Amino acid sequence: MKKIILITGGQRSGKSLHAEQLALSLSDHPIYMATAHIWDDEFRQRVIMHQQRRGANWTNIEEEKWLSRHNVAGRVVLVDCITLWCTNFFFDRSKADWEQPSVDDALGALKQEFDLLTSQDATFIFVTNEIGSGGVSPDAVQRRFTDLEGWMNQYVASKADEVVLMVSGIPVKIK
Repeated sequence: MKKIILITGGQRSGKSLHAEQLALSLSDHPIYMATAHIWDDEFRQRVIMHQQRRGANWTNIEEEKWLSRHNVAGRVVLVDCITLWCTNFFFDRSKADWEQPSVDDALGALKQEFDLLTSQDATFIFVTNEIGSGGVSPDAVQRRFTDLEGWMNQYVASKADEVVLMVSGIPVKIK
């Protein structure tokens, strides 16, 4: 039976750990779908830390954009994370800076890909960040990205069966 769970919160709020524990409580062999693009060495270390936390019972899929091309029917799938997934659509590395998609184009593509992925009969756990809670950035590009991610978070939350807000490592059920 299809189910969508969204886990949101601030940076280092315990989102990923909670999502991993939830996935393991639902399946002995969950799928970890990583959306990250490795930008630099510091970020590479974060990815390694996440990988080391997971055991061999996880099926790991690294997919920056086209999540729906993977058949995950009947499985528990942890998608970590929407923020990095949005980044991959917002900053299309295959295009020049002046060809970058608009917020509307990126949001449309993300929604379409989300709908394709979640049309599969699986349990989906999505992790995301509440970057809009930190104030308004003086940078125009960052403000556009914050809008994109905020709208995508709203879209996923509207489709989710459950929404959990992580606060200082404590899960707070929202929906």
